[in-house]
Amino acid sequence: MAANKDTCPNKGSRGTVVRVDATGGSTVILEENEAISQANAEVFGVDCISEDEIISKAQNADVIMTGAAMMTRRVMEGLPRCKAVIRYGIGYDTIDVPAATDNRIIVINVPDFCFEEVANHALGLLIVCAKKIVLLNNLVKQGRWAEAQRSLTPMRHIHGETLGIIGCGNIGRTIARKAPFLQLRVLGYDPYVDKTLAAESGITLVSMPELLKESDYISLNPIMNQETWHLVGENEFRQMKPSAYLINTARGSVVDEAALIKALQEKRIAGVGLDIFEKEPIDSQNPLLKMDNVVVTPHTASYSDVAFARLRRTVGQEAARVISGYWPKSVVNKTVKPKVKLIKEERDEKKYTT
Repeated sequence: MAANKDTCPNKGSRGTVVRVDATGGSTVILEENEAISQANAEVFGVDCISEDEIISKAQNADVIMTGAAMMTRRVMEGLPRCKAVIRYGIGYDTIDVPAATDNRIIVINVPDFCFEEVANHALGLLIVCAKKIVLLNNLVKQGRWAEAQRSLTPMRHIHGETLGIIGCGNIGRTIARKAPFLQLRVLGYDPYVDKTLAAESGITLVSMPELLKESDYISLNPIMNQETWHLVGENEFRQMKPSAYLINTARGSVVDEAALIKALQEKRIAGVGLDIFEKEPIDSQNPLLKMDNVVVTPHTASYSDVAFARLRRTVGQEAARVISGYWPKSVVNKTVKPKVKLIKEERDEKKYTT
């Protein structure tokens, strides 16, 4: 019964699930559609940018699935039928969670998504920066072999050096567990992490100033909220080693980008590997794109074919649970009082196909 068009739902269906995003919302996604169809629900995909567009096009939604669309208080107040919003991924900074709770809307995320992918990407950026792989690759391809040879020094050693991880959640701890294969010592800063979990992952917890001072590489992996906005700025760059590299695979706004550009221009740090930026897509004239010691990727650290297929399937399954009258597996706002009574028990697949 899955569909991808902006029409009214079939009266015989249990409910309507709407995929909302600025671009790609209307794309057919087989993995999630299959799961939702088993719950006898309909799926509609719509491309929305503004609040008014979301309110208009998702008016019939019982459940909304979204990646980058901003689910603001005004949007959720304008969707009286909506029972749940599901975010594609771990972070949910695009959703006003208090507003959702006030409007009795369940917020759902996928907390076990892409640990391995992001950890591998962060360590990949570390190696690429330390070994100047992008710079050397470009020079050789341009026929500038001798210049590439002259560009080798200074170059980091990697093994025996120190990796500092800011944000020791699931991804941060996954990075830490992989780091010993590069013979890196691992420090961590996270005032909220379970100390036992950190120790089990090989992380020595220290203060933020100590981590900044001691680390040869710093990987940013905190969640994005008001507390972590511009967590790393001019003051933090002044505390880092001039030979240190910063790696960011978390959120762009964790770093004060203007301060980062200044730190690179003044050679306060050696370089940076970035998968995310404060403004996306990044402006083609951004100074970061003109620097040889900056390695960038287009917000793709979480991607692998396998990981995204699993993500889409999980999102579809969570939508099916809500449509079929069951609590989802991962609720962000656990104190929410839902608009309808939901059964708090493990999903029975047979109940979704009747």
